[in-house]
Amino acid sequence: MAREYFTHKGVLFPCLDYSPEKLSYVENEFQVRDDDVFNITYPKSGTNWMLEILSLIRCGGDPSWVRSVLNWERAPWVENHLGLEAALKYPLPRLLCSHLPVQLFPKSLQRSKAKIIYTLRCPKDVLVSLYHFSKLLRIFRDPGSLDSFLEDFLSGNVPYGSWFDHVTGWMGLKGNENFFSITYEELQQRVSPPGPAGQRAENLPLPGEGAE
Repeated sequence: MAREYFTHKGVLFPCLDYSPEKLSYVENEFQVRDDDVFNITYPKSGTNWMLEILSLIRCGGDPSWVRSVLNWERAPWVENHLGLEAALKYPLPRLLCSHLPVQLFPKSLQRSKAKIIYTLRCPKDVLVSLYHFSKLLRIFRDPGSLDSFLEDFLSGNVPYGSWFDHVTGWMGLKGNENFFSITYEELQQRVSPPGPAGQRAENLPLPGEGAE
């Protein structure tokens, strides 16, 4: 069962830690709050990197919280069993993570002022990273050969569905006041050593500063 998948509204999810009932609850009943901050990505697109940045922003640059609390406790995943339970008990304001495509995200987002931080990455790099990650993580089935996995990836026959649909869906919110997007490649540029080839890390715009 650990390596089996189910389909929910056309999107694949691992049977372990996920269920259609919980996904339906998240979409239809989970209440997004105005002071929530969501770290949203397609898998293997810089989720943990952005979480470290948001965690430090939350603490005013003090690294003690980051060093002492595990990342899935600092920002629970709303779509899996344990993450949803933690998110519902999370002290306000909440910092939360999700890989959900926009059509499966809580509908209550539409009525809130919650901040969405969306990080996207070159699909070629996502493909390679996800391929090797799938070989290691027990909730994913063996991806087979890279060629066969490429076909699955291009057709969206992988957990969380199509990269192309995921990015298109979330980037449809671009221009909204509370939506901030950045690419993995931009993050790499912004933490490069100062000089013609890069900028200092402190030049990374904070969510809400209006950067594209």
